[in-house]
Amino acid sequence: MSDRDSAASRRAAPTRLGAALLCLGLLAGAAQAAELSPAPTRDFSAAEPGEALPGGAATSRKTENRNAFSHPSANLSFAQELDFKVGNGIFKKLWVSAPASTTASDGLGPLYNARSCQRCHLKDGRGHPPAANPPEDNAISMLMRLSIPPQTDEQRAALESGLMSVIPEPTYGGQLQDFAIQGQAAEGWIVIEHEAVPVTLADGEVVELQKPLYRIEPQRFGPMHPETMLSPRVAPPMIGLGLLEMIAEEDILAAADPEDRDGDGISGKANRVWSEETGKLMLGRFGWKAGQPSLKQQIAGAFSGDIGISTTLFPAHHGDCTPAQEDCRAAPSGNSAQHDGVEASDQMLDLVLFYSRHLAVPARRDADDPQVLAGKALFYETGCIACHRPKLVTAESAEQPELSKQLIWPYTDLLLHDMGEGLADNRPEARANGREWRTPPLWGIGLTETVNGHTRFLHDGRARNLLEAVLWHGGEAQAARDQVVAMSAEERAALLRFLESL
Repeated sequence: MSDRDSAASRRAAPTRLGAALLCLGLLAGAAQAAELSPAPTRDFSAAEPGEALPGGAATSRKTENRNAFSHPSANLSFAQELDFKVGNGIFKKLWVSAPASTTASDGLGPLYNARSCQRCHLKDGRGHPPAANPPEDNAISMLMRLSIPPQTDEQRAALESGLMSVIPEPTYGGQLQDFAIQGQAAEGWIVIEHEAVPVTLADGEVVELQKPLYRIEPQRFGPMHPETMLSPRVAPPMIGLGLLEMIAEEDILAAADPEDRDGDGISGKANRVWSEETGKLMLGRFGWKAGQPSLKQQIAGAFSGDIGISTTLFPAHHGDCTPAQEDCRAAPSGNSAQHDGVEASDQMLDLVLFYSRHLAVPARRDADDPQVLAGKALFYETGCIACHRPKLVTAESAEQPELSKQLIWPYTDLLLHDMGEGLADNRPEARANGREWRTPPLWGIGLTETVNGHTRFLHDGRARNLLEAVLWHGGEAQAARDQVVAMSAEERAALLRFLESL
């Protein structure tokens, strides 16, 4: 054997070993999913088998620092990890305005919310509302959705058919952009005031919630439509998205009960939204109101609306600019024949998609701790699991074996629920009404402060901690919320300790 052949053999051996270990890991994950039931437990004496690995075999064991949400699925091959890292590079890429010498990075805006995906999803984690109103601070990880009620029969028909989920505000479009490239004017800023909402707990403790009140100033392109509906949204965490996409539609729909026929007060509803990829209505899974049918469309929509970058899925080079914004529409684009005629090529989009699908869910901490187990029992007994469904099994897929047949613990049903008037944005989106929100996954929630340095929760970050987040629940969650209010201080501490362990 030549030295070259010997070296090649040594290089191949670890690769073959890695592949074998990967195969064993996937088989173990499949076996675990086959053996363990996704039915809720009734035994709170110890952690359940597999509970410490909420992402199944894809779970990351690295949970102790700010990068806890930024690790790849633990069962990726070496070649897949390379794709993950390249996708991460594009996710972090700072886009510039066109024309530019860096043709692979130009096309920003003309109006935008951020110059990169990473600027909103800092450390792949949770966004937050601004600490102060502009110009002291900006809403870099928070944006404002805009829409109006249908004004014409054509618009009503488009909403009814599902071809459109909302009717954009005619001048400002589907969301407010608070940044602009040189020579353009940003649309305006989000201004927030707060109203105190005191809640007295059963033991006499008073929690003062902060109800945010929103307005847009200045409105640089003229007054908005008088019926404009505003919906603030903070960037959600990126972990486990590929696993959520792999849950079979029938498993999600099996939990839906829009008419509440079982009389339990919980009436989960599926959103149905238009898929640009398939040209038909599909189950909505992603976004605060389940307004996107796939992770690919969610990403392409963010490229377009948040950064102003065109893709073959959303090819408009001017992003969210409306016909009323003539200068914006006339600005140079970064479209390039080398990039499939758009600004972010299909290869770029696919790499960001791969990265987003494989951001690992971090391992649980202290799942066997007695206080955590006591809190878990309370979480189940109060009925929180009616919406925050603890565990599911992902579908089988030959194309994505690393995400296939995994027992996962996301604590969501991916359905819409009426959350009451307190959390209502009064802005419908597809089949979601103004009081309905998709149940957000809870996995990783206890690492929010570690990763992002804050504990702001809910769709607009109004809750300053987990207890406030619970106290904002209403509608279908009112009964569970009232049970938390009635708990002793010791019981509430156990419940919160359980949530922090997720």
